[in-house]
Amino acid sequence: QVQLVESGGGLVQAGGSLRLSCAASGRTFSSYAMGWFRRAPGKEREFAAAITRSCAYTYYADSVKGRFTISRDNAKNTVYLQMNSLKPEDTAVYYCATHNSGVYYYTENYASWGQGTQVTVSS
Repeated sequence: QVQLVESGGGLVQAGGSLRLSCAASGRTFSSYAMGWFRRAPGKEREFAAAITRSCAYTYYADSVKGRFTISRDNAKNTVYLQMNSLKPEDTAVYYCATHNSGVYYYTENYASWGQGTQVTVSS
């Protein structure tokens, strides 16, 4: 099983940027598509972005499209989430996860999860 550790969260003003990182252990990282999810206070965990194994395709939730960019470096076993033009409604704990199979938007299609990193956007 892959171990995942997120970092890069913090407090930022609206309109600002953050870059999240998710470091994976093990030598099988490149065999997984990866996803980023987030959970806002009092809400269910929701899909944010996903990237295929070879970076050929990326997918985004409508709420982040045009502002967030997912990328990965398989040589470094790391997936990133660049977040620009942040809004207070982006405040959440952000999680990365390894995709198992099926539609990218559903949490149940992911196997291993990190512990999350807090992102807080002030207005």
